[in-house]
Amino acid sequence: MNPISNTTEQWQQQDAEHHLHPFTDSKSLNAKGVHIITRGEGVYLWDSEGNKLLDAMAGLWCVNLGYGRSELVEAARLQMQELPYYNTFFQSTTMPATELSAALSEITPAGFNHAFFANSGSEANDTVVRMVRRYWDLKGCKNKKNIISRNNAYHGSTMAGASLGGMKYMHEQGELPIPGIVHIEQPYWYHLGGDLSPDEFGVKIAGELEVKIKELGPDNVAAFIGEPIQGAGGVIVPPDTYWPEIQRICEAYDILLIVDEVICGFGRTGNWFGSHTYDIKPDLMPMAKGMSSGYLPISAVMVHDRVARVLIDEGGEFNHGFTYSGHPVAAAVALANIEILKREKIVETVGSDTGPYLQKRLRELENHPLVGEVRGIGLVAAIELVKDKKSRTLFDPTGEVGTICRDHCTQNGLIMRATGDSMILSPPLIISREQIDELMVIVEKCLDKTAHDLAVS
Repeated sequence: MNPISNTTEQWQQQDAEHHLHPFTDSKSLNAKGVHIITRGEGVYLWDSEGNKLLDAMAGLWCVNLGYGRSELVEAARLQMQELPYYNTFFQSTTMPATELSAALSEITPAGFNHAFFANSGSEANDTVVRMVRRYWDLKGCKNKKNIISRNNAYHGSTMAGASLGGMKYMHEQGELPIPGIVHIEQPYWYHLGGDLSPDEFGVKIAGELEVKIKELGPDNVAAFIGEPIQGAGGVIVPPDTYWPEIQRICEAYDILLIVDEVICGFGRTGNWFGSHTYDIKPDLMPMAKGMSSGYLPISAVMVHDRVARVLIDEGGEFNHGFTYSGHPVAAAVALANIEILKREKIVETVGSDTGPYLQKRLRELENHPLVGEVRGIGLVAAIELVKDKKSRTLFDPTGEVGTICRDHCTQNGLIMRATGDSMILSPPLIISREQIDELMVIVEKCLDKTAHDLAVS
């Protein structure tokens, strides 16, 4: 078949016959027919039927500069002509990989001067597990193996990444988590806070880390991992008291603090990294997504000097890596991406203008009969749909109402994700106030349609 002349139905048939999608019930999708996206420009996408959609998810939390940035395309083209590939094994490197490691050291918090490259957030978090355990072996603490994470966290879908994550439905497939990874409760005040104030709840829920460390024995705990804001878990914004208490506990018991910046990094929260926003002082920072605005796959683990010096000075060969670690074309695109973010002051704009404006506009929805809570910071947010606002009673089963609302959004020209019954927004960082207003018109319309479907008034 000639791809140009294919109809939507032909593409759907071909996809059903040959393509297995991630996180998908293939039988159900094939019966319905896949949604085929054909092009993008700025914050908008178009599908194979010619429908225009405002992408309020930036692809998958990643297209920070929006679609169609010619500078990123040109960076890839030039690098492909010069050197399309070489590895970083065998005492070799390429200029883009070396320059990118230096550029990352300039925008990450103080003390982060070394980068280990991979290709996805999942691979970055697999690297973290290897690196943390190697670090403690070199320190002579052979029993420090356990890594503590949180329920409902997402850190990837590889064996180690899915284990670090705390999503039960993922653990049910593949006998996960792997040994040495345990979980504590998430800082989800709206669901779990009860009668406590957010600040009281933040201290209490962070205290579960100390309880778990004592239960396992401090000499058996290597690290704690968490996203500044839990993204795929439903944009769970922790109370202000949470991260200072987590930091205190990690330092008190001499365990490493891993801050997963895969979603929050590169401007999403209105600072370069979520660690800046919450004044966290991590030891390792896995990152991906916005690093190249999703134009090519690339990720990194930034390693603080206090860990890097042990690995470098005492570690010898680190037996870990990937064929495409520091891929020169992906690195060139990431470098161009960072340069544009700097030159156009996009991170500053999110922090001072469009981020606060989105959050302000979204709070106007709190009077809607379906909306229990709006939460977020910068250009990431969630609208929690509930059965009863006063009692914070959720819909049962969870997820059906969110799916209804998501489908209304798609049908009305907006891509917004449903995580359970939380409607998630993470638009490109280049979104304007006018486009935020456009987004809000569609969101309100779709909430009303969802309420109508549920006979809610």
